[in-house]
Amino acid sequence: MSQKRPMSPFMIGPYYRPQLTSILSLMHRATGVALAIGSLAVLWVLVSLSMGPESFAVTQACLNSIIGQMVIFIFSLCLMYHLFNGVRHLFWDAGKGYAMNIVYRSGYTVIAATLISTALIWWLGTGGMA
Repeated sequence: MSQKRPMSPFMIGPYYRPQLTSILSLMHRATGVALAIGSLAVLWVLVSLSMGPESFAVTQACLNSIIGQMVIFIFSLCLMYHLFNGVRHLFWDAGKGYAMNIVYRSGYTVIAATLISTALIWWLGTGGMA
């Protein structure tokens, strides 16, 4: 007699409860995609800068808008998360940090480091020390 089992562990609901490890893994992939797309925005800024003051003024107006500021904030958040989680992965590649208590501790450390560094970047970038 066969048991009724889910076909995939990613079936959320009564079959599978997301864990910190699975959420952080998904976020690492999502932030990688966001950074790849965001790099096109960085390219847009650089190209508009090279095209002269008039072109860059339009870009600067877009970046200074509420939506532009939200996009920059999300990009910086993704960048910091991907950086810290990437360092975590480098430790794993070296064979360190596989014990479950260390996996969870490093996961929470990645989240804390992401939030603190992003807040610090924005605080300094908006004249926090002025």
